[in-house]
Amino acid sequence: MKRVWVTGYRSYELNIFKDNDPKVQVIKEVLKNYLRAQLELNDDEFWVITGPQMGTERWGLEAALELQADFPQLKTALMFPFAEFGKQWNENNQLKLTSITQQVDFFANVSDKPYQSPQQLRNYQQFMLTHTDEAFLLYDPEYQGKTKYDYEIIQKYKEESEYSMTFVDFDELQEEAEEWAERQREKNEF
Repeated sequence: MKRVWVTGYRSYELNIFKDNDPKVQVIKEVLKNYLRAQLELNDDEFWVITGPQMGTERWGLEAALELQADFPQLKTALMFPFAEFGKQWNENNQLKLTSITQQVDFFANVSDKPYQSPQQLRNYQQFMLTHTDEAFLLYDPEYQGKTKYDYEIIQKYKEESEYSMTFVDFDELQEEAEEWAERQREKNEF
């Protein structure tokens, strides 16, 4: 069994405010390519474990769910850092969160209490590290966002354990965007 923590930028950090933004398709393609490469290595059970943030985490779950038909060994887990996560979000985003929660194979709260302190977020990070074998981050250290905190704790954890991390930076995203645009042009020509 392999367990991968998928995380990265929030949608607003990438200036993405609509689900039909072409950047979302590019990011999901990057995520699917990573997952497909991992899944093709063997038929062992493979878990994508992530949080509830709008952005990379949700897109990671969506990409995994799209791949499940071809890879039955792929499972998805959504972990909330605390109870009632997203309660303050607008109605549309709450509906998206509810929808993805209903589609995953496993859902739970790391803390059963609503938000009380930043310690709950640190406990969530520790939970994710100790319940996964590696991390996949959509993150560029030159362009820090909230993922900086996950990146830093993963770096520190790697020093103490056999934990690996893969991250996709903006250069790699740009390459994929160019390839995606070329594929779209080719589709439109036919």
